[in-house]
Amino acid sequence: MATRLPADQRRRQLLDISCGMFAERGFHATAMDDIALAAGVTKPVLYQHFASKRALYAEVLDDVGGRLLAQLADATSAATTGRERVESGFRAYFRFVDENRDAFRVLFGSAARNDAEFAVMVDRVLDDVASAVESLIAIEGTEEHRRVLAHAVVGIAEASSRDAIGPGGADLDPDRLAAWVAELTWFGLRGIRSDAG
Repeated sequence: MATRLPADQRRRQLLDISCGMFAERGFHATAMDDIALAAGVTKPVLYQHFASKRALYAEVLDDVGGRLLAQLADATSAATTGRERVESGFRAYFRFVDENRDAFRVLFGSAARNDAEFAVMVDRVLDDVASAVESLIAIEGTEEHRRVLAHAVVGIAEASSRDAIGPGGADLDPDRLAAWVAELTWFGLRGIRSDAG
């Protein structure tokens, strides 16, 4: 069995191992016994941290969403121009995907989308990301207009990531991908008329 870790370190380890297993096997095919074995802990130790497999999966989704939002916030807060914010945001997003492929697959995989409770959690993450993006869109349109554009930007990032890490996709180079997608997005946003509606 694994060495004794402080509770917060053990929880982090269990979340990371669970994320990898859920990404590889899916929610239904992953057993708590398998997670405990992979983590080198007993099943009772696993249940001390998570009441059930559903609770564990929900925590994984919440953790992934929180880490993605934090990375986006860090990257965009340092930018000084609109164009820099767009590219920095995409770069942070694509780096997150590149460095956390299992997390991306769990967040946007079918297990999360085909379960009503998990789908609500994923939608909340997407809404939170879109809200962060919306606050960076500097157009003279309405709040509703910015919200729709923010969700479109999030969709571009998700679809581009799926293509890059999917079967037959190009190997993901976060910086190159960010430059390409940021250019499309920046010039698209720059072309929006203030009276569009």
